[in-house]
Amino acid sequence: MKNETKTWLDYADENLESARILKDSDLFNSCLQNIQQCVEKLLKAVLIELSDRFIKTHSILRLKQEIENIDLLVNISEEECDLLDTIYLPSKYPVNSVLPDYEPDIDICNECLKIAFRVDESVKIILKINKSR
Repeated sequence: MKNETKTWLDYADENLESARILKDSDLFNSCLQNIQQCVEKLLKAVLIELSDRFIKTHSILRLKQEIENIDLLVNISEEECDLLDTIYLPSKYPVNSVLPDYEPDIDICNECLKIAFRVDESVKIILKINKSR
């Protein structure tokens, strides 16, 4: 594995653990921001490792499509990509609410955490990484 890939995966792991801790502390907006960042970094790690491409985007959907362009599949639906994409800017800056019709709460955090854990597992299978890395 490339050193750069490992760094991206380490940062993604930190974002995922941060999201879990933030959710348990009822800090839902920050939880969602870390979930989005985790998934973004996981997908970028795949592209860096297997395609030598780094794409300057925060769009989860675009990253998923780029991975599909190299004939790989990550276990995340387009609807889930859209959900995570709606989180990016509003969770960083106070523009209305984080999600179009919702305030951040434990339910949306739990839903997004499930997505992130599934993407994490999927990426580690693609990259043939065991959990202990």
